[in-house]
Formats: sequence, C-alpha cells, structure tokens
Amino acid sequence: MNQLKKSIINTINEALRKLSYPVKDYSLTPPKQSEFGDLSSNIALLLAKELKMSPINIANVIAGELNKNSNKYVSNISVTSPGFINFKIEDDYFRLQIELILNEGPKYGKGHLGTGKTANVEFVSANPTGPLTVGHGRNAILGDTVSNILEWQGYEVTREYYFNDAGRQMRILAESVEARYFELLGKTLSLPQDGYQGDYIIDIAQNILDAEGDHLEHGANVFKIVAEQTMFNKIKNSLKDLEIYFDQFTNEKTFYENGEIDGFINELRDKNLIYEKENATWFKTSSLGKEQDRVYIKSSGEPTYRVPDTAYHRDKIKRNYDLIIDVFGADHADAYPDIICALEALGHNTEHIKVLIYQFVTLLRGGEKVKMSTRKADFVTLDDLIDQVGVDVVRYFFIMRSMNSHLDFDLDLASDESDKNPVYYLQYAHARICNIISRANDLQFSKDSSFDPSYLEHNEELNLLKHMVRFPEFVNISYENLEPQNIANYLQELSARFHKFYNNCRVITDDLELSKSRLAIIRAAKIVLANGFSILGISAPEKM
Repeated sequence: MNQLKKSIINTINEALRKLSYPVKDYSLTPPKQSEFGDLSSNIALLLAKELKMSPINIANVIAGELNKNSNKYVSNISVTSPGFINFKIEDDYFRLQIELILNEGPKYGKGHLGTGKTANVEFVSANPTGPLTVGHGRNAILGDTVSNILEWQGYEVTREYYFNDAGRQMRILAESVEARYFELLGKTLSLPQDGYQGDYIIDIAQNILDAEGDHLEHGANVFKIVAEQTMFNKIKNSLKDLEIYFDQFTNEKTFYENGEIDGFINELRDKNLIYEKENATWFKTSSLGKEQDRVYIKSSGEPTYRVPDTAYHRDKIKRNYDLIIDVFGADHADAYPDIICALEALGHNTEHIKVLIYQFVTLLRGGEKVKMSTRKADFVTLDDLIDQVGVDVVRYFFIMRSMNSHLDFDLDLASDESDKNPVYYLQYAHARICNIISRANDLQFSKDSSFDPSYLEHNEELNLLKHMVRFPEFVNISYENLEPQNIANYLQELSARFHKFYNNCRVITDDLELSKSRLAIIRAAKIVLANGFSILGISAPEKM
C-alpha cells in the first residue's frame, strides 16, 4: 500500500506542477466514510487561501488533471465537499497483496529506515529502593515497545538502564533495613524520617539476620549492600517476567568517579554559565533563553538531578548513536529541557535526542481509584499486577492509550476473559484463525496451497484485505511518532474486521476453490496479527 500511495502522491504533485499550483505537505489517508473511496487527499483545502478559490473548485480542477494520467490501480477519482479528492482503488490490487503477505511472512511490515543505524533507548531507570510500581511498568513497556518499533525499521538498539545506588534514597533504604534488623532482635531503632515501611524491608532484614547472625553493629555497610542487591535482583526478575532485558546498566556515580561532572561544570564555568549564590551553585539558563536560572548544587552540597543527568547524556552522545531516546514520567517534564540546554551550551548537537514523556497511571477497581503510597508500601506492585491479570494484558493495557494521556487501568476489565477485554478480543481472533487452519489441515486442504484471489468478492473479504495491507503504513506511523498505541489501535480494527468476516464468510465450504481462497486470506491475516503482536510484545495463542 505504501508504494501505491507514493505513486498517487507523485501523480498529484505532477498535476500540481502542470497547473502551476504550489506543492504542499498534504495527507493521503482513507476517508472516514468508505463509500467515498479508499484514499482521500486534503490538498485542495490547503491551497484555497493561497489561490483565493473555493476548495471544491480547486479539487475539481486537480481531479480533472489527474484523470488525464491516472494510476492503473485507481478505478475512479471523485470530489466531495468541502474539497476532498477521493481515489477508489481496484479490488484486484488488494487481492494481489495476499500472495505478498504470505511470501514475506514474519518480515511483512518491516521497514528499512533504520538499516545501518544505531539507537539507544533508556527506560525504567528506577533506583533499587523497592519493587517496581505500576508507574514503572508503563515506563518499562513503553520503552521496550518503542525499542521493538525501532528494530522493525532495522535499527541496532541498545536498551539501557540508568540508576543511582549512592544517593539519599539508598541511604534511607539501608537505614530502614537496619531498623527492622534490630527490631527482629528485640531492640528499638526508629525508622528514619520518610523511611520505607513495606514487608519487603522486613524480608531483607530477616535474610541478613539469617546470613550474618545477631552481631552486626549500627551503621554496618552490609545493610546497604544486601538491600541494593536484593532489590535489583527483584527488579530484574520483574522485568524478566515481562520479557524485558537490558543490554547495558549505567550507574550515576560513575560520572562522579571519572571526573565527567567536574569537567563539564568547569567548561560551563569557563563560558560564564556557572555562578555561586546563597551558598549554592547555579546554572545561568536565563542567558540561554530560559525564564530562570537553575540550581545545580544545593547549599547542602547535594547536586540536583540535572547535574549527573547532563554528564550521562553527554556520555551517550560520545558513544555516537544515531538516535537517543529517553522515556520519562511526567515528573521529568521540567528538568530535561535544562539538560538539553546544557548539552547545547557545551557544543553538542542534540537533534538526535528524543524525549518521550508519559503520563501517570491510576488503578481502578469497581470503578473506584486504588489509593497508593510508595513510602508506606501501600501500593500494587508490578509483580502484583502481573499475577492478577497476566503478562499480555499488562503489556497491552500500558500501550493501548497514548503516552500523552493519563491511563486509567481498569483491573476488572483487565481480568475479564470475554471479548470486552481488548487483549482477549485480539488474541481470540488469532486463535480462531489457527483453529480454522487446523480443521482445514485435517481435511487435507493444505495439500495444494494454490488459490485464485478472484473468488474473493464478498464485501467483508475486501474490507479485511484493505486493512491488512495498511499494516506497514501503521508500523511507519508508529516509528515516525514513536507512539505504540497506533499499532494497538490498528490491531483492534483488524480483529473487528476479521470477526465480521468470520460471521459472514464461511471459510471451509463445499466450494473447494472458494475455500482455498478464504484460507489464503485468513493465513495472511494470521501473519499480520502475529507480526503486530510481536511488536507489542504479546503472545499469539493458537488456542484459548
């Protein structure tokens, strides 16, 4: 379909040049009402103001020119109000795509825009202070799916996890474990202010007691070491359950130890962009177009997140990736522009850095919000969520809405095993196809794989086909926008069209040739569904 669209766009552009009309960026997409055709362009609407003509008149003039040199697969060109130019594609074009899909199989929909290029995707990056929360879960699955999208375009992707095991949070974690250790010994040691209160803290303390005995003294380093190791192992296991694996782990303290932080701060100071005020160190972002300066190092001597994060991004730039992507929660929205600002002030090109900001997650049960407090451990962990609804549901629910939107995760819907659950609806389509193919194999339909696509004349057959061939287009859209929900939405529509086809077009019939043709179309649909599932990281069950 992409090639056909390119051909039609070239034909439109040639018509514009012949008419001496400006060539603008315009859309060529399926119209909202299918009776208008298969593709529709808004070019006339975009030209109206400049040409001082009504869009409908412009559209008629362009359509007249297009009719002089139409594409062989375009059967009709029409104009509809207020000025859309519509293209009806020959049904034979769609029928011919079945063979293409069957031949390409798992490769169908893969692009080449990233061939020979490298990308770094940093996501999750939670400090090892506690189990992963549902918020971390959305970050993890968005990052992993974006990585999959890049790989489908040919990129060599490095999945990276960035963390800090030396900050205030880790100190509080160690002190919290220590307090529980002495509590287990019958001794009183108060939890630190803002200390961690979950049962997992008691479990760590008990493990230390079992391994080390009762002789440990106040402030022993083992509390921090074991707590960190335990939590990081737990984090990795949670991600493993989601089939998420990282190629590289980078520790924030590295950039203090190797002098990178002191180095870039001195470079900024040499550029007169660092100054001291009120016992704090400031970055003079106001001189770089920002509304106000930013604190780099607090009066307490503690650096803000902007400092190590700038050093970290500088390190990634030096690794020469063609594309660098950060997946951040909404709480990072104010900080990352300052990091970009610092990098540019240091002379680095940042055009290849893309920052994806996702909104937070609310869990709903019985229509009511599930209250959560991370410090008090009054929250649903990512592990809890996986146990309740399964990996596929967790992955799909976290990407079925735009990352720019707040996500209400309905636990009741997620637990539902009917077609009300969007994941069940998708997977049932795939399983139903597998069942039909299995029956056909039992009847020895598979002995001859040949088929005649001209037998596919039913409206629901063509509707299914027309959406199947758009899969590469949606893969490209997801890549261009780095928004996985485009593929999720595409698969929902594909499943809906398949179920309609199933209800109206019996596959195994007394007509052998018709049966073989319908088997071919559902085999192609199975490929497209499985390929889409692969990008999203969900399974393609053969039985349900």
